[in-house]
Amino acid sequence: MASMNIAIKKEAYDFLKTLKSRDQSFSDIILSFKKDSSSLLKYFGVLKNSDWKTKEKRMASLRDSFEARLR
Repeated sequence: MASMNIAIKKEAYDFLKTLKSRDQSFSDIILSFKKDSSSLLKYFGVLKNSDWKTKEKRMASLRDSFEARLR
């Protein structure tokens, strides 16, 4: 397996380090993003036929209910 050196910001390194376990490499973590992103593609377009006016009314009702409980 070939290896490459890359430069990343410390913030990116710290983020990757929080995701990494002892038995994983940084490459494993980065490649896991590739696997996860492809699974998101199946959700594109699922809401295109939704009734948004009804959803907006339900959300407004929920907000009103929530605000009433806070008073």
